[in-house]
Amino acid sequence: MIINESLFALEDQTLDLIGEIKMSNTFCTYINKKKQMNACLDVQRIKKEFVAKKEAFEQIQNFGEYAPDFSEKQRSVRKAKRTLDLNEKVAAFRLAETDLQTLLDSLGQSIASTLSPEIKVEAGNPFFETKGHTCKGTCHG
Repeated sequence: MIINESLFALEDQTLDLIGEIKMSNTFCTYINKKKQMNACLDVQRIKKEFVAKKEAFEQIQNFGEYAPDFSEKQRSVRKAKRTLDLNEKVAAFRLAETDLQTLLDSLGQSIASTLSPEIKVEAGNPFFETKGHTCKGTCHG
């Protein structure tokens, strides 16, 4: 790669795009929901219970059904995960996270298709659409 003024201009434009993303309502919502989730004592407690049950199951997982209490520990992990996923603050964060990922996927798709229709872009969301999307609004906080 040759380092020249064009490369520096491209880097500046990338930094500008990152700045715009960080000022978007989508990103601000993501950050706010993440802060709310992490500050919630109930979420911390549920997450701690989930991690403990997951670690206990992982210790016996390789032994499969021959391990004592395999089914019970597996079921316990699933129940703890469901409790975590259904928590209002966790669910709101996951929704905001998906919205941000969709925005980033859309930007990547837009850049790639502008350069060449043959460029494939891996979108993390299986429901991601390749139609044009717009983002409106800003947040300065």
